[in-house]
Amino acid sequence: MGLMLGEFVDEFTVHVIDVFAMPQSGTGVSVEAVDDVFQTRMMDMLKQTGRDQTVVGWYHSHPGFGCWLSSVDVNTQQSFEQLDSRSVAVVIDPIQSVKGKVVIDAFRLISTNQAMRGQEPRQTTSNLGHLNKPSIQALIHGLNRHYYSINIDYKKTPLEENMLLNLHKSTWASGLEIKDYSKHDSENLQAVQQMVKLAEQYTDRVKEEQELTKEQLKTRYVGKQDPKKHLEENVSARMEENIVSLLAGNIDSISFR
Repeated sequence: MGLMLGEFVDEFTVHVIDVFAMPQSGTGVSVEAVDDVFQTRMMDMLKQTGRDQTVVGWYHSHPGFGCWLSSVDVNTQQSFEQLDSRSVAVVIDPIQSVKGKVVIDAFRLISTNQAMRGQEPRQTTSNLGHLNKPSIQALIHGLNRHYYSINIDYKKTPLEENMLLNLHKSTWASGLEIKDYSKHDSENLQAVQQMVKLAEQYTDRVKEEQELTKEQLKTRYVGKQDPKKHLEENVSARMEENIVSLLAGNIDSISFR
């Protein structure tokens, strides 16, 4: 858990510049209250280093549970919104983020007066490009009833964008990388065994088609695996892998002779 520093641009835009962790510990059902003394000292030290931003919200993690606010989180967010109604609560799931996509969401509470009157807490002129499908777990825990989600955008410098674009960029030499021969051999064996099964399925299918009428053929294989198509894909993929492996091996043997 920690606090976010930044500035409020308008009613629904918050610019977060920095964060710092708080000495709190949380469990699956509760989280400790914010340490006001630590927060005040931390803000004073940050001002000495040129960080004069204000607290715009707080963040915490839900490891493996997804992004939503529990009843304890809602009470914590209420205390922040009493200080400033534009404060936001950010939830991040570090376990699901390991899969390659950052699982993060920002929330703000819906006031009880607006909920009772049936008013929409957000004024929108267009939903194009700004609709994120919520998870069923978040809807069960009160999303769009007790709190609503805010879209998150990441501001990147040109150097950061260039670094991210080149992170998984392939070069011409990537196609000449040699796999481990034992692993490559086992993959070839599995592929050949799969091809034998597909060839048998295709043979049985050809024999079966000779006994079916045209009307039966129209619906006989709807929604079923096409063994001929999968066989062609497996053969072409194995040929490409073996050609590249042989070519790269010959080039390496000649280059380092």
